[in-house]
Amino acid sequence: MSTEPEPTEGAEDAEPVTPDAGAEGGAPVPPAAAGDRAAQDEDAAGGEPGGAAESGGGEAPADGGDAETAASAEDSQGQLSEAEAELAAQRVERERIARRKAQKQRPVDSGSKLSGRAADLLAAVRAVESGEKPVATAFREPTPAPRRPAPEPRPQPVSPETAAPSAPAPQTVDAALRVLAAGGAPDTLAPQAAAALGEAADERLRADPWQLLRVGGVRPEQADGFARTLLGAECGPGDERRGRAVTVWLLEQAALAGHTALELPALVAALGRQSVPDPDAAVQDAIAEGEALVFQDAVDQPGVPVRAEGEPQRDDGDDRDDADDQRPVRVLVGLERYALAEESLADGLARLINSVPKEDGSAADWEGAADSAEGAATELIRAVAGHGLVLHTGADASLAEPAELLRAAHRLGLRAWAAAHTPLGRARFATLTAEGDAGTPAGSGTPEHAASTGPGVATVAGLLSGVEGPGRDADGALDLDLLVVLDAPQLDVETAALVTESLPDGARLVLSGDPAVLWSAGPGRVFADLLAARVCPQIASRRPDPGPLGELVSGIGIGELNQVEAPGKEIVIVPVRDAGEAVHRTVQLVADSVPRAIGVPPEETQVITPGHGGAAGTRALNAALKERLNPGPGRFGGFDPGDRIAYSPAPGRTLPGRVVKADADGLHLSCAGESVVVAKERVEQSVRHGWALTAHQAVGCRWPAAVVVLPGDAVQSLSRPWVYTAFGRAGRHLSVVHGVEQALPRAVAEVPAKPRTTRLPVLLAPQVPAGRAAPQVPAAG
Repeated sequence: MSTEPEPTEGAEDAEPVTPDAGAEGGAPVPPAAAGDRAAQDEDAAGGEPGGAAESGGGEAPADGGDAETAASAEDSQGQLSEAEAELAAQRVERERIARRKAQKQRPVDSGSKLSGRAADLLAAVRAVESGEKPVATAFREPTPAPRRPAPEPRPQPVSPETAAPSAPAPQTVDAALRVLAAGGAPDTLAPQAAAALGEAADERLRADPWQLLRVGGVRPEQADGFARTLLGAECGPGDERRGRAVTVWLLEQAALAGHTALELPALVAALGRQSVPDPDAAVQDAIAEGEALVFQDAVDQPGVPVRAEGEPQRDDGDDRDDADDQRPVRVLVGLERYALAEESLADGLARLINSVPKEDGSAADWEGAADSAEGAATELIRAVAGHGLVLHTGADASLAEPAELLRAAHRLGLRAWAAAHTPLGRARFATLTAEGDAGTPAGSGTPEHAASTGPGVATVAGLLSGVEGPGRDADGALDLDLLVVLDAPQLDVETAALVTESLPDGARLVLSGDPAVLWSAGPGRVFADLLAARVCPQIASRRPDPGPLGELVSGIGIGELNQVEAPGKEIVIVPVRDAGEAVHRTVQLVADSVPRAIGVPPEETQVITPGHGGAAGTRALNAALKERLNPGPGRFGGFDPGDRIAYSPAPGRTLPGRVVKADADGLHLSCAGESVVVAKERVEQSVRHGWALTAHQAVGCRWPAAVVVLPGDAVQSLSRPWVYTAFGRAGRHLSVVHGVEQALPRAVAEVPAKPRTTRLPVLLAPQVPAGRAAPQVPAAG
């Protein structure tokens, strides 16, 4: 376990399975723990390959609760307010879980802990695997009764301070500290344990020491050592508490690697590698306790018709059911948090796809706006005129097209907004929209509800929290008619669900981004899933990025690392023999060579490297760059005024900035021109030096110059999306400190993005009528 907390970022290299470790071979937790699992997994070298299969989908989560109680609660929702209905649903769920726990009075044989649909599902899986039953009879269910649509709660604006979890009470931390000390765990884990486990953290740890796995950075072998110290002879690898906790931990690790669920065989195999004697029983126990959900998903095959959800089977001799019976079925297990977010996202997207956008402007007005545009912007405006959801793909230069769309929408009277992933992206796009509006009278030709200052630009986080953007209407929906989300590949399922839930009826949503960059830091691959599903119009820009850098990056996107002529020193390759030389040459480039030869100062040059650890990771590079560019004692928790930093206010978000000062309130930062104060107790976990970043931290940003460091130990981290993302962060100049020899072209040509297991395509399929989606439009120009 790493001893230095890191800010949260993408964990493309994180894996849901880990090297063998069991209760018998564990060790006590080391003297300090990290506050960020994603950063630690990015540090790890080697490790087992991920245990998930190809991306796919699934159905609604299985519910083994009392059907009569659930039906009664559903019937009552028609006469309750939305808030009361939500409370009633939560009450039914709590009662169901309580009944399950009450039934656990003694050890139960493996396979008998489930009830309801979950038990039937696992029994069906075993029947199919053993050959006792064909897939059709094992998984065939009666036609479900039509479900009454539940009311759609609207998220209310929440400030980042309100959304952030409050610090645990001192007495809670002290109580947790005593238990941790008794088990030989470090004192530094106490605040994290109290935050993760709540007010009764000490009681929960004494009753179940493996709850320590809920603390970020703790691994099973370390939790085993803690449990062995607390429990003594009672501790063993077969303890059902251990099996349940390790199951949840594996699902959390899978989420860090981008999966929203894991296939049951992969999860069972991973449990076996963690020395769980009865993996099947561990999974069943986790499901029975409400710690995880189980889903079944029919895998589609070419030429085999798919029966829509709720469509009855027919007995008229048609062979459709026979073909349907032969489709393979996979069983998925996932955490409720991500399962419900993905289902909510599918519902929100289906609402946009199936709805008719508001009639803002006549057809002739929209057509006139399209005719006055250029290239892909013409087709983009036409698609948005008649559809609630549109996808737009293209590289950096294609940002001009959604900017033109926003200007056209504003002239038509729409309340139009754009949301970028980062403040730097927000500033760049605001410049694009402003350039096109130069000389146009503000608000001319628009109705009263249109903003007088033109289309607005915010960050996604600021828009959802209410700190930026148009605000909310009386129903809690965003007060807008058109939203363009930039950097769409960075949307994880939870953020994307919040975006779709926040849109009012009749609003239009455009997701725009470069599908070749690294996927989101959080679980899911929303943009890629939607592109593959083809459920809405897709406008593919062909506007290339200019110059030698554009030519290089475009080739990488299709798997080719080309030799590019760079007469203006736009691209420089610096070969190195080892990591030490890589650090030395990087500092030389940033501090001397690039400013002298290219004219880009050090504060506008960004270093990008594959990971935090290693001899040429971000830690080593930041230490060397600080010593050269801003030496100081680090008197404010390791930082001095003028230090470049990377601030992570929430998992998956990184804001580059600079240290201004420190006082009793905390560390004062300037991030994209905005003042940020980080409380002293949060500095260690959320702020790091930022001269060097990983590609995951840098995605969504762009700098005049970038220095990409590829040390010899980075070979396992390289892939085509990583190289494409890292090289694409340079606007005018790219230096590549090259120490991986032929591994670089091999990664570009042969190593695609790691697969992620998701359920969005299958969740969308029954909600979008066939033929609803428009075909992909490859735009000219």
